[in-house]
Amino acid sequence: MNVSSILIATAIVAAIGLLIGLFLGIAGIKFKVETDPREEEILANLPGNNCGGCGYPGCSGLAAAIVAGEAPVSGCPVGGSAVASKVAAIMGEEAADTERMVAFVKCNGNCEKANTDYDYVGTKDCRMAQFAPGGGPKSCNAGCMGYGSCVSACPFDAIHVISGIAVVDKEKCKACGKCIAVCPKHLIELIPYSASYAVACNSHEKGPVVMKACQAGCVGCMLCQKNCPAEAVSVTDALASIDQEACKGCGICAEKCPKKCIINI
Repeated sequence: MNVSSILIATAIVAAIGLLIGLFLGIAGIKFKVETDPREEEILANLPGNNCGGCGYPGCSGLAAAIVAGEAPVSGCPVGGSAVASKVAAIMGEEAADTERMVAFVKCNGNCEKANTDYDYVGTKDCRMAQFAPGGGPKSCNAGCMGYGSCVSACPFDAIHVISGIAVVDKEKCKACGKCIAVCPKHLIELIPYSASYAVACNSHEKGPVVMKACQAGCVGCMLCQKNCPAEAVSVTDALASIDQEACKGCGICAEKCPKKCIINI
C-alpha cells in the first residue's frame, strides 16, 4: 500500500467523523429537552438518599414531579417540614404543617413471651420463612419472625432485631416506608412521632387462641376501650387500636391492659 492510499483513507475517515460529529451536535441542539431550573434548585435541597419513600424513582424523580404539579412540596418523608419549607419557597407556595411520622412494629412477642411450634433451619429471611409450615415457626402467625428483612431494607439503620422482634429507633427513622413494604406479615405502620402509646399486636385471633401462642397478645377484652376517657381506643375483630389524633397520652389503656400489649413508645 502506497502513501497516497493511506492519506486518502485517513481523509475519508476524518471526514466521516466530522460529519457524524456535526450531525450529533445539531441533533443535540434540536432535540434538547428543556429542564425547568426549579428542578435543580429543589434537587439541591432534597436529602439525596434516593430511598424511594416518596413513591418516585429517587430524589430527581420527586423534584421533576413537584415542578410538574404531580407531587406536593412536602413529598419527601425524609426531609420533613424543614425541606418542605425550602421546596415551597422555590415553588412560590406555602408549605402546610406536616407532622413527623415514624415506623412502629405491631408486635411485642419477643423470645420470652412468644411460643414456637418448631425449630426453623431455613434461610434467615422473613420473606422466605413465611413459606414454611404455618407461615413460620412462631405459634402466632401474625407476629414478627425476627429474621430481619426490615433491617436489611432500612437505609437509615433505624430498625434492629432485639430479643426476636424488630424494634424501631424513632430518632433515626425517616418514615421512608421501606420496612413496611418488605414485611410479609404487614406488621409495620407509620404513626406520629409524638404518639405516646401504641398497640404492639397484630393478631385478630380470639383470646384463647392468642393466649396459647403469646403472653403479650391482645385478647380483645375491651378493658382499654371501656376505660379510655378520650374514647381513643377501640376493639375491632378482637384487636385493639388507638386513634392517635384523639389520644391524650394518659396511659390508662396501658395500665388496664391485662396482657400489656399497649406499650409506651
